[in-house]
Amino acid sequence: MSIFEGPGPRVYSIASGRAFVDDLAATLLQEAGGDPAALAAMRVLLPTRRACRALADAFLRQSDGQAALLPRLMPLGDIDEDELGIHTGAVAEPGAGADVPPAMPSLARQLILARLIMALPGRQAQPEQAVGLAAELARLIDRLATEECEPARLKTLVPDDYSAHWQEVLAFLDILIERWPDILAGEGALDSTDRRGRLLRAEAARWQSAPPASPVIAAGSTGSIPATAALLKVVASLPKGAVILPGLDRDCGDDAWDALGPTHPQFGLKLLSQRLGIERSGVRPFPGNDMTAPRARLLADALRPAELELAPPPDADLIEGARRGLRRIDCKGPAEEAQVVALLMRQSLETPGATAALVTPDRGLARRVAAELRRWRIDVDDSAGTPLAATPAGAFLRLVADAIAERLAPVPLLALLKHPLAAGGMAAADFREMARTLEEAALRGPRPAPGIAGLREAIADDRRKARLLPLLDRVEERLKPLADLCRAGATPLRPVVEAHVAAAEALAATDAADGRTRLWSGDDGEAAAAFVGELAEALDRLGPLEGDRYPALFEQLIAGRVVRPRFGRHPRLFIWGLMEARLQRVDTVILGGLNEAAWPPEAESNPWMSRPMMAALGLEMPERRIGLTAHDFQQAFAAPNVVLTRAERVGGAETVPSRWLMRLDNLLARAEAGPLADTGENKQWLHWTATLDSPARYWPEEEEGKRRAPAPAPRPPAEARPNKLSVTRIETLIRDPYAIYARYVLGLKVLDPIDADPGAADRGNVIHEALGEFVKAHPGPLPDDAERRLIEIGREAFGGHLARPGVRAFWWPRFLTIAHWFVGWQRERLRDGWRSVLVEEEGAMTIDAIRGGFTLTAKPDRIDLNDAVGLSILDYKTGAPPSGKQVLSGLSPQLPLEALMALAGAFPGVPAERVVEMMYVRVSGGREPGIAKPLKFDVAEVIETTREGVQRLLVRFADAKTPYLSRPRPQFDARFGDYDHLARVQEWGAGGDDE
Repeated sequence: MSIFEGPGPRVYSIASGRAFVDDLAATLLQEAGGDPAALAAMRVLLPTRRACRALADAFLRQSDGQAALLPRLMPLGDIDEDELGIHTGAVAEPGAGADVPPAMPSLARQLILARLIMALPGRQAQPEQAVGLAAELARLIDRLATEECEPARLKTLVPDDYSAHWQEVLAFLDILIERWPDILAGEGALDSTDRRGRLLRAEAARWQSAPPASPVIAAGSTGSIPATAALLKVVASLPKGAVILPGLDRDCGDDAWDALGPTHPQFGLKLLSQRLGIERSGVRPFPGNDMTAPRARLLADALRPAELELAPPPDADLIEGARRGLRRIDCKGPAEEAQVVALLMRQSLETPGATAALVTPDRGLARRVAAELRRWRIDVDDSAGTPLAATPAGAFLRLVADAIAERLAPVPLLALLKHPLAAGGMAAADFREMARTLEEAALRGPRPAPGIAGLREAIADDRRKARLLPLLDRVEERLKPLADLCRAGATPLRPVVEAHVAAAEALAATDAADGRTRLWSGDDGEAAAAFVGELAEALDRLGPLEGDRYPALFEQLIAGRVVRPRFGRHPRLFIWGLMEARLQRVDTVILGGLNEAAWPPEAESNPWMSRPMMAALGLEMPERRIGLTAHDFQQAFAAPNVVLTRAERVGGAETVPSRWLMRLDNLLARAEAGPLADTGENKQWLHWTATLDSPARYWPEEEEGKRRAPAPAPRPPAEARPNKLSVTRIETLIRDPYAIYARYVLGLKVLDPIDADPGAADRGNVIHEALGEFVKAHPGPLPDDAERRLIEIGREAFGGHLARPGVRAFWWPRFLTIAHWFVGWQRERLRDGWRSVLVEEEGAMTIDAIRGGFTLTAKPDRIDLNDAVGLSILDYKTGAPPSGKQVLSGLSPQLPLEALMALAGAFPGVPAERVVEMMYVRVSGGREPGIAKPLKFDVAEVIETTREGVQRLLVRFADAKTPYLSRPRPQFDARFGDYDHLARVQEWGAGGDDE
């Protein structure tokens, strides 16, 4: 029987779990009776362009890959007059919509709205803030147009007794009510959603007055847009028309059907059937769809409206049939979930011709899975798209603007120069190598002065300067025109966009290829070119602005653009969003990220109106989106082979499973059946993910918890080992020998942080310098104004640091407190007969521990002499000093080693006297501005013990058999070492062996 037979309206349903596009293609081929012309005469309306492509693929499968004429496939989501045939010049009925105005470009609309927002009295929105608000306002315009609500009714929604907040919102929305219609009329344009609705209604009117002679089929739409529902109603009543719904539950009881709420998956189809004027019983099963899949039946029972009485639990046969081909895998976290999904997709490739798709609204999971698949050189596109700002071309344009906005600050400048597209007219490899040299020469450590001039001054090394100045000249030449415009006052922004594009193209050029070719190629390059072209045309609508607002404005505008691939990279593996997954068919469907707030998404609050206002205006409630997502889940869940995945913890917080999973688990528990998740299968998949990156690809399960990557134990030859160290490095050799190996054997220097913020170490250096200079200037009795003189020395030592508000507000007051305490303490020290004989001068001594001797160096903060008793070794500490126990144990040997060297006469100007005191002087400037802490033990005994200990230590590490271990005594040292990442401490450190 033909689907066009029988009285209208003709409405069918393809059951959940069926291959929608394959059933549709098979039936339409049967309707055509083998006549290619009859098939080509058909017109099929589908929700999206991707659904059109899926149906075309289904026809290809049905014809065994043979070439064939296809029906005319038309997407309802982004319909235009060329597809409907109602544009000027086409044959159309009078008044049927032949003169529908064009749509206003979205970027132009956003900028016009932003200009109106900036002009509002009493508001001082910056351009980037205004375009963000304009985007929200544009979404409201689209929603009102989609749901066919009259904006003028907004005035009636806010009575005078509403709060002042809502009165301000209404004043804001006056743009939409009063001014926007006049602007559209002046532009001779429509909002795109309004235009789409008019086109659909115009086509509906045309078909109603003059029904087409060829068949018209509307398939897969849920009719959530009123204009679409109106067109579907006309199609269902055409002489050769039919509407095919996706997954209408024809077996649902009448009591449950009547009780459906907005969050239920069938609620949208219930509304559509009412709009079509047909009872559910009037919906016919599509040919070959007489049976409901067991899994669809199980989910329908699980999602039965809560206000109804509990139905009897499903029988064992239904549960067994529903669980056939269904798996659920609960993962520990997002990383493990992405690896499991990637393994599942990779596994499907082992079956010739098999296909698999990840379906998820979680774009983070989609990106992780795509990255995991690349380990097997499998490129899969996320069909929901990639933000243009995150693509290579978009990111490069952003970085150019960001570097100008930050006046070539280290981080944005390095991000720009190290981008793969940056070449500056040189070979890309040479340019990147020079960028790395510039990083080390000028961009690590404290921030240089702004601009190219500051970078030139920051390069102190003449050899590097000669090499890097040409690089800086190239960068300046390419960026200066844009920088000058951004530093200008009020200016039209179109020349700024043109300068931005010119700078990016010039910086992207190599010695062998021009920048245009490199920057604008590929999907992302073409999308970026289209964006900047539209931006250049549209920015005039904002009027002249301060040039320095452009970078932030560009960042805000590009954020809303998405690049969608034109063709999938892999023919058998796919990543789909919910909209993209509708009606498509694969062998294995993986529903990922099944947690609340993702499946379903959180109901968003409307920034413009409250729920009562939305209800009064006739807008759908936020819960309606949950129902649409639930229908997508219902359709995918009923596929023949399904895997459900979720992460138990995200960002360290425990997650809540999707409500649909919990409803299924509750139903299975009532039926006394096991849960969906199989702990054995979970363990197996998680074990496989753990072995992916392990040193051994597989080991017996019973040994899994015992195997661990070993700690490094390098044993370089004796001649490669250092024969000279400072006393502070001796402490490092005791606490972390691997750090000595990395620094002095491998020659790896610790780099300063990029754009370093002067921290505790810098504060300590400044205070050490100030106190040292003061003691050098006044080794004897102190003058009456000693405190003032110390403060003057401190101000000179702080230097440019005082220009920073944080230093002036926090460090400087502490130094003033330290100065007051230190002068008083120094006076007492002098009265007790002590005088300074050495301040921060280096000494050296040779220890006969290895062949040729081992040189020990030190630079004590201060050594005092009391002629009556002997020497005192002092060390200033701005932080917590080591404890006496740490010194006695040998973990902190700095002071005893300096005392040993003083006894040997290793320091210039210091007599080889007996050392009677070792002291830490803590100068913090806090509640206790300073405190002198002499170490209370037998100094001579500690010095002798230290001499023996360092002798043994140096002899041991002179032996080529002695390994340089990483953190051999972690229980005594909680600090993180500079080379811990190189030693891969996190891999072996947890639960390490005692040895």
